[in-house]
Order: sequence, then structure tokens, then C-alpha cells
Amino acid sequence: MAAIFKYNFILLFCLATFFAVGQNQILQEAQTFIVKGKVEEKRTYQPIPKVNIEVNGGGYTKTDSNGEFRIQVKIGDELAIRHKDFETVYYTIVSQDRILVQVEPVSPSLVSNRYQKRDFKAFKQLIDSANVYAKQDAEKAIQFVTEALKESYSVNQSAEAYETLADIYKAWKQYDLAVSNYRISLQNQMSNEVQLKLGDAYRLNKNYQESLDVYGTIDLGSLQAFQKVVYYEGLGDTYYGTKAYTKAIENYKKGLGEAQTHLITPKVTDLSSKIAQAYNSQGEVEKAKKLFDNSLNLASKENKKRAVEEKITVAEFNSENQNYSDEIKLRKEALDDISDIQLHDSIIDNESALTPQKQNYKIGNAYFLQKDFDSAISYLERSIKEADDKEDLVVKKDATRKLSDVYADAGDFDKARKTFEEYTAAVDELYIKKEQEISQLARFNRSIIEKQNRINSLESDRQLSESKYQLSNERNKRQQLIIYSLVFGVVLLLVTAYFMFKYIKQQRLANNLLALKSLRSQMNPHFIFNALNSVNSFIALNDERTANKYLSDFSYLMRAVLENSEEDFIPLQKEIELLELYTKLEHFRFKDKFDYSITVDDRINVGDYKIPPMLLQPYIENAVWHGLRYKNEKGHLSIAIDKVNEDEICITIADDGIGRERSKALKTERQQQQKSKGMDNIKKRISILNDMYKDKIDVRIEDFQQEEDSGTKVVVTLKKD
Repeated sequence: MAAIFKYNFILLFCLATFFAVGQNQILQEAQTFIVKGKVEEKRTYQPIPKVNIEVNGGGYTKTDSNGEFRIQVKIGDELAIRHKDFETVYYTIVSQDRILVQVEPVSPSLVSNRYQKRDFKAFKQLIDSANVYAKQDAEKAIQFVTEALKESYSVNQSAEAYETLADIYKAWKQYDLAVSNYRISLQNQMSNEVQLKLGDAYRLNKNYQESLDVYGTIDLGSLQAFQKVVYYEGLGDTYYGTKAYTKAIENYKKGLGEAQTHLITPKVTDLSSKIAQAYNSQGEVEKAKKLFDNSLNLASKENKKRAVEEKITVAEFNSENQNYSDEIKLRKEALDDISDIQLHDSIIDNESALTPQKQNYKIGNAYFLQKDFDSAISYLERSIKEADDKEDLVVKKDATRKLSDVYADAGDFDKARKTFEEYTAAVDELYIKKEQEISQLARFNRSIIEKQNRINSLESDRQLSESKYQLSNERNKRQQLIIYSLVFGVVLLLVTAYFMFKYIKQQRLANNLLALKSLRSQMNPHFIFNALNSVNSFIALNDERTANKYLSDFSYLMRAVLENSEEDFIPLQKEIELLELYTKLEHFRFKDKFDYSITVDDRINVGDYKIPPMLLQPYIENAVWHGLRYKNEKGHLSIAIDKVNEDEICITIADDGIGRERSKALKTERQQQQKSKGMDNIKKRISILNDMYKDKIDVRIEDFQQEEDSGTKVVVTLKKD
């Protein structure tokens, strides 16, 4: 029975391990990355521009003039490569290696003899070799780039070669050289990807202002989703480096939003962790703790290595904030995970933060700070043993010194003295090793500088000189074409804008004049209709003499109105005469309803002002017909023309009639549905005239008084020409 239980347990353990490894593999495959590629004709190797590259799931781009493209993908994605001149090609992503797609053209127009004698594969092979050795052997990788530059035949290839060289320098922490070569790459061809790398290289070299300047020149609208995340993360990292934590958090959050929107899971984890670190740096520990809890959860859903990295990051946070229990717990979990990684993945380099010796040392230090000397001694001894096995003299030195301190605090001074002697020996050993490393590093730097100088001096080489001469001419022609096109476009745009503005202005003036004419033609019948109604009322009362007198005055008024009907403005003096005549006619009919007065300020020279004809008559008509004639006792109509300032007068038409609200209530339902054509006409005329003559007229209508018969006051402000 015990044997069966044992075998079952082993079987379950194997299945769980297989499932965990498989899940890890799936998560690794789900990571997105930028892949480079090229589409070319199979026989002549001629690049094919404007080829549509589409990823199943939505990503899209097209090849440039050299047939090259970059697109965000993940392992397992299928690319559909389409063009009108060849049959659609489908390509499945299996690695991060550069893609080369060679096609048989349907159209003979793609075939050219121009490049038949050139070995186009050589450049690609050399760049691929440089990328393979980039993190393994810097000197060999740089040599491959040097050879690739000799084979380059276009600005695109030169740009790619210098970008690759800069990537190599960045991997080997030669950030100043990385900056120089990214800049050369951009001089050959502008690229959002390289601009992002340049901004990051400046930051790593602690040129923070230069880094911010580079990010400031990037057109955010032209970036792909993944590039936007990298942009905000890089900008946040730069602000973090300058200790501008608020701005860093702001940009990290923007990047996090983009990553969440486009389901870029690894970046969601990274940015959540960086936001937490920024909050911790500015003293907001509680916010940082919540975010670190979230980043731990997110990292656990990725591959095991990323989960371990996040555990160590959070452990450092707990250490800074003296939360040693949580720090110890996380580091112990990390140690178990590191063992699995070393077992299934690869050996971890001593430079990495994931080494067991470093984690044992940190755990021992945490126990020491908790005064748990036995546990501290146990883990520090493990750290020293691991460091010995891995030849990590730095950790061995630190752990030995810390162990001596633990023994001293625990009161075991003999062991403390003995351990301190071991520490002294470790320091001497480390000193000798560091001297050797410094010597090797100096040789390495000299070698790199020599190779960089060799690259810089390639212009003296005949083959490269000829290539650069052709590239320079090509670039200059393109720049001149762009400049001339821009100048011509700007001139054409300005000329078009001028004629459009002139045409619109003329059309608008013509429309306004036509509208005014139409409105004036509506005013005359409206006025005549109302006046004839008054004559009709006198005839109905058999008051022939009054009707004759009224008709005589009315005919004079009509003659004057018709004479002015074609004018936009008439002298103010004429308008006052017409008002006096019209008011006299209305008073003639309603003597028992109101008296009136017309006053003109002596300071006003009426000859200096002009006014639209028949502008004031509808307001006087409304005052009589809708206000004063319904008043129980006799009312009063006042027309006053006063001076406001040297260039402005005010015409006030005031009545103490029943007011607008009571007048509206007295109307029948049919009357209420009908709009006042006279008032509507006046409003339209004023609007058009103000548009044409820059706000010459202003009209304000309000209650005249606060009594039961509130009356109405119309104030017309008129500016001098």
C-alpha cells in the first residue's frame, strides 16, 4: 500500500511539473515583440515597396521603399503578405529572428537588372550574425556590423547597421557609444523605434535633459500601440532618474493605460511595479504597497523568471520600509523559484540579482536586523558557500563581513574575530580579481574604440565612399523635392485661401444686400396694411372728415416711406419727421387712450447720424396697439433721443401701457400662434446690418416700471458712421 501511494505521489508530481513548464512556455510565447522583415523579388533580390503586412488579430503595416518593415507580433502569429503583383504569402512567426520573404512576381514590372550583380543576402546575413553575438561576444558582433556596412547599398541598410551597432554597445553598457550610433542611424533614416532607443540610451548615460528633448520630438500620433507604451515608460524612467516622481508616475500611468487597452500583459506588470517604486520614492508607502501586491499577482501569471524578479523588487521595498518578515518570506519563495529556473532554464550569471548567494545574504541580513542571530548565521553561511561555488567574491566578502557582525552582536567574539580574518582574506582576493578585471576592461575598451574608429574611418574606403556618395545625392534630391513641394504647397494654399476669402466675402455681402432688400419690401406692405385698417375704422364710424384728414396725412407718410424704401440708412432727421407724422396719425385715432412726446437732446447734431428706415415705427406701433389702447386710464408714449458719448446716441421708446405679459394674456389662441412679422423683420434687419457695419445698432427691450401697468421700454443704441 505504501509503495502504491509513493508511485502515485511521484506520478502526480511529474504531471504538476509538466503542467507548470507547459504553462510557463505558453506564457513566454504570449509575449509580444517587434520583428523586422523584408520582402524582395526571388531572382533579382529587388526590394518590393508598399506590400501590405497584416497580423491575424489586427496589427498592420506596409513595407518601405527598400521593402523593409517592422511589426509587433508574438510567437505563433500568422502574417498575411499581400500585393497586387504577387500571390498572397502566409508566414508563421516561430522566433524573434529577422524575416525574409522572397516572392515570384506576377507582373514583369518588378523584375529589374539594376541590382542583379549585387549580393543582397550578404548584408542581411552579417546583421543577423551581429545580433546573434550581440550579448555573447561584443568584439565579434561589432566586426560583423563593420563588414555589413561595407555591403550596405542604401540609407535604410546603413541606418539598420548603425542601429544594430548601437544595440550592441547598449547591451555592453557603453551608453555614450550607443548614443552616437543611434544618432548616426537617425541621420540616415528617421525611425520612431530608433528615436525611442536613443531617448533610453541618453537616460542610461545620465543625459536626462537630452533624453527629454528626444522624447519631445517624437510624434506620438505616428507610434504603434506597443511603441506608445515604450514611449511613456521611457519618459517615466527619465523623470524618475531626475527624481521628478510626480511626472514619472503620470507617464507610467499613461503607459499602463495603453498596455491595458491593447492587452500588452508584460508591460502591464512592469509599469505597475514602476508606479509602485515611484510612490515609494516620494514617501507614499501605502499606495506603493497596494500596487506592489497587484504587480506580484500579475507577474505570477507570466513566466517564472519575471515572477522571481518582481518578488525580489517587492522584497527590496519591504527591506527599505523595515518590513523584514515579508521580505524574508518573499526571498525564500524566490530562492525556490531560482532553483527551478536553474534546473530547467539556464545558469544565472553572477551579475544578476537572481543568484541564490545574493538572496541568502539578504535573508541573513534581514534576520540579523530582527536580532534572530541563529537564522541569520544559517543563511549567511549558505550565502558564503554558494558564493564560493559560483566564485562570486563580492557576495562572499559582504556575507563574511555581515557574519562577523552577527557573531559579535551574539557575543561569540572568537568566531567574530575568525570570521573577520576570513573577510580580510576575501577582500584581498577580491582586490586582486578586480585589478585583473580592470585590466581586461581596459583592453576591451581599447578594442571597442579601435573598432569604432575603424567604422568611423570607413569613409576612406573606396567601396563605402562610393556608396555614401550615392546615398548623399539620393538624400539631397529627396530633401530638395520635399522642400520645393512644401514651398509650392504653401504658396498654392495661401493663394487659394486668399481667393476663397475674397469670394466668400463678396458672396456674403451680396446675400446680405438681397436679404435687406427682401426685408424692406416686407416692411412696406405690413405698414400699409396696418394704416389702411385705421382708415377703414374711421369710415366704418361714418367720420368722413376725419377719414379724409387721416388719408391726407397718410398719403404724405406713404410717399416718404416709399422714397426711402431702397436705402439701407437714411438721415436721422428724416426718420424723426416720419416718426412724428406716424405718431400723430396713431394719436389721431386713439386720442382718448394716450398722449405722446418726442424730445431730442440739444447736444445732438442729427445730421451726423444715419438710421435704417422704418426701424422705430414697429416699436411705436406695438406700444400703441398692444400696450396703451388696453389701458383703463389715459397713458403716455415717450420718444426720447439722448446723447451717450461723442460717437453714440440712445433712442428710448417708452409707454406706461399694460406691459408685454398682460398683452400676451389678452390675445386669442389664434393670435398667440401667429408670430409678429414686424418684430421678426426688425430683428433680422438689425442682425444683417450689424454683420455688415460692425455692430452699429443695438436694441434692448425691458419693462418700463414695476407697477401693475408695467409698460414697455425699447432702448435703441446707434453709433455714428
